[in-house]
Amino acid sequence: MHLPNKDRAQPAAPLKGVRVLDLGQYIAGPGAAMVLAELGAQVIKVEPLTGDQARHIGSYGESMIRAYSRGKQSIALDLKSEAGRGIAWRLIGESDVLIQNLRPGAIEALGFGPDAVRERFPALIYLSISGFGHRGPSSERPGYDIAAQAESGLMSVTGEPDRLPQKVGVPIIDAAAAHLGAQAVLAALFGRTRTGRGETLRTSLLEVAMHLQATTWCDYLGGAPEPARIGDGQPNNAPAAEVLPTRDGHIVLSAYAEEHWARFCRVVGREDLITDPRFRSNALRVQHRTELRAVLRDCLSAMSSEECVALLSRNQIVVGAVRSYAQVLQSPDVQASGMLVDAAAADGTRHAALALPYTLGDAPRATPPAAPACGADTDAVLAALGFAAGEIAELRHQGAVA
Repeated sequence: MHLPNKDRAQPAAPLKGVRVLDLGQYIAGPGAAMVLAELGAQVIKVEPLTGDQARHIGSYGESMIRAYSRGKQSIALDLKSEAGRGIAWRLIGESDVLIQNLRPGAIEALGFGPDAVRERFPALIYLSISGFGHRGPSSERPGYDIAAQAESGLMSVTGEPDRLPQKVGVPIIDAAAAHLGAQAVLAALFGRTRTGRGETLRTSLLEVAMHLQATTWCDYLGGAPEPARIGDGQPNNAPAAEVLPTRDGHIVLSAYAEEHWARFCRVVGREDLITDPRFRSNALRVQHRTELRAVLRDCLSAMSSEECVALLSRNQIVVGAVRSYAQVLQSPDVQASGMLVDAAAADGTRHAALALPYTLGDAPRATPPAAPACGADTDAVLAALGFAAGEIAELRHQGAVA
């Protein structure tokens, strides 16, 4: 897919001059570094000689690399070798930020834990993303997105009440950790302009997963019953987040405020529902949700999804068509957003990618080049550090770099 960017203006680069060392794997760490790269930072991805583990888990892993390593340079180092560690220390000394999300204890075993690094370079900003945090009894457990979904309560409220708990359809916790990690780095960079000192930043997939459920957690902590799976809909409002069949698919509808409910009834020609004793208040609609859903289906099932969206949106009622990925690509709103960008690879091929979900002023979105192959920039990075060609060749002969 070729997605040309016709805008000749330059993307905003507020982090130009900031250097980031990415020691991450999979999504959370590399994703945080990718955000900084799109904001103009120079990002060097430090990979094992065999590459980021995502490169070895099939096509979806390769998609992780394409999605979260664009615009980076890649150097392949053996951090277990003395020469490889020496190179890493030189890279750290020239960096502003280090990001890592390796398995618990791995970075410390290599000698690059936050305490050791920031003792030598106190101006460095060091971000660690773990599975379960660094203080509790699970601090040594490996943690993936799915484990955080399970242990944060998210899976307990996702799915149908009479079926197994379900995960969210995409690795949402990993992706959110990337953005929240980058947010923490940006705050620390701003703080450093005032103090001259860096910071040690820590977050975990568990904490991010709970944070994403802040409203539901606050409701429960405030005395509400423990939330449970209800499928579509919301437990305390109706109609809210209702998934309804249409002639050619499904829509999702929310109209639980009394004004919106009354407007919906008028729009679909069922003004009698406003005074129906089962539906006269939000509490009653929640109580009679089964009957309410039957009425909603009767009102809308003969219409197409697009007809429903057009009719209800025109009357300021919240509605969305449930779209497949192929349909999303055809959405005029998505096309107008500029989220889809073109990434050029070193071999001349081009890959469609997603840009950051915000813009900076009137500047066009950044379009970093495609993700590099493992170690593609090893020689260039070493040369920039001052290594001569013969020294680089010897390092490669030793197996310290690849």
